[in-house]
Amino acid sequence: MSLLIRGATVVNADCSALADIYIRNGKIAAVGPDLDVLPETKVVDAGGVLALPGGIDPHTHLDMPIAGTRTADNFEQGGRAALAGGTTMVVDFVIPRQGQSFLEAHNRWMGFARSATCDYSFHMAVTWFDESVAQEMGVLTRERGVNSFKHYMAYKGTVMLDPERMLDSFVRAAELGCLCTVHAENAEIIPFLQRRLLARGMNHPRAHPLCHPAYGEAEATQRAIALAEAANVPLYVVHLSCSQALDAVVAARNRGLPVFAECLGGHLAVDEAVYEQEDPAQAARFVMSPPFRSARDRAALWEGLATGSIQVVASDNCSFTDAQRADALTDFSRLLNGTPGLEDRMRVVWDGGVAGGRLTPEQFVAVTSANAARIFNIYPRKGCIRPGADADIVLWDPDALYTVSARNHHHAVDFSVFEGMTFRGAPVATYLAGKEVFRDGQVTAEPGIGRHIPRPVFGSDFRTILEMLRSSFHNKKRYNDLPEIRHP
Repeated sequence: MSLLIRGATVVNADCSALADIYIRNGKIAAVGPDLDVLPETKVVDAGGVLALPGGIDPHTHLDMPIAGTRTADNFEQGGRAALAGGTTMVVDFVIPRQGQSFLEAHNRWMGFARSATCDYSFHMAVTWFDESVAQEMGVLTRERGVNSFKHYMAYKGTVMLDPERMLDSFVRAAELGCLCTVHAENAEIIPFLQRRLLARGMNHPRAHPLCHPAYGEAEATQRAIALAEAANVPLYVVHLSCSQALDAVVAARNRGLPVFAECLGGHLAVDEAVYEQEDPAQAARFVMSPPFRSARDRAALWEGLATGSIQVVASDNCSFTDAQRADALTDFSRLLNGTPGLEDRMRVVWDGGVAGGRLTPEQFVAVTSANAARIFNIYPRKGCIRPGADADIVLWDPDALYTVSARNHHHAVDFSVFEGMTFRGAPVATYLAGKEVFRDGQVTAEPGIGRHIPRPVFGSDFRTILEMLRSSFHNKKRYNDLPEIRHP
């Protein structure tokens, strides 16, 4: 089957141009003006809208088992939310139990994803470490397409890796030519403050952000950077939420260290005032870690995106219904952590970034798609509109106004953290491997259409990543023309 998208303004991370896009067999075959195609080719008129690479959200938790329940959005429903917002691929997390085989856990998550409605890949969380784990990390990179390993520096006793083994894991990742990612929060401060506030009778969710202070995030970020420097491994800091942690990342990069940073759409649009709602059930909807922070921190994140200090916007989509949180409303420390955000991620960034005058359209593509594709080594298969790439394309109306409502979103939860907010910029249609899967508010993707996307390792020489950083940050306003990371 062939498709021609006619007359769109094609926006990549490095340039924009009025062009046609010719698609055959799920791939982009040609991009250029006035393309000639076979008579039987289906033609879509895209005049007046933009054609963007499909969004890549490298931080989701779909169908994740936790505390006797599961996240509400699974790979089918979460994928529908993704497509409705212009995202065509997610990178989710395999999270083994303490002592569980990593390969066994990976098999389990691959089973969860059989019903996926968008493309997907997996990070592997290192929740414990010994020689058998080191061996399985090698199998995951060689045979399963895993090139990134996550380390929780919080949630002691559950998913947090023993701090004494964290450097061992970093060194093993470096040996394999992989990237380390971290959830950076201080694991001692959080429970200490929780106990103190509960002893004072503060059990309302408004106490949650008080137990996850910015200084604790900054300390853990700095510590992770030091470990990565010792291990000589690239570091990716997930859901960076505050100016203090950003300062640590910028200082590391100024010393030439390969440190990447991700922020969340939620942290760009919502602040800590949401926890002050008197109804604990309403306030509990916003419980996530790190929490929503101050207006000053929000401004710092936007500045970080504009200057290239933050490379990626993700969602950390980890959704729970009101019913799933109901039994912990009298003890904030037991509340399930996580919020939805996958569907509205790209709208948030366009509205506050491009419509708000902070980002160019090319920078928007960089932070919502291209940079994630490069950092996680799937570029140029993903993250760009050029011949040979997967035909994952979003037709985007830059002036459309969209008001968020749980009544018509595609998440499997009965609320949105963006409820009632109006964003400028929205997808008109979404194509996955050349097939239209969203148009006019309707998702038509069938369960199982999503494909697993393996991600090659970077190799033992990280000079390509260091060069990417130099190219992207020395010219702060043109950081999106990053050189391609080449496979070893």
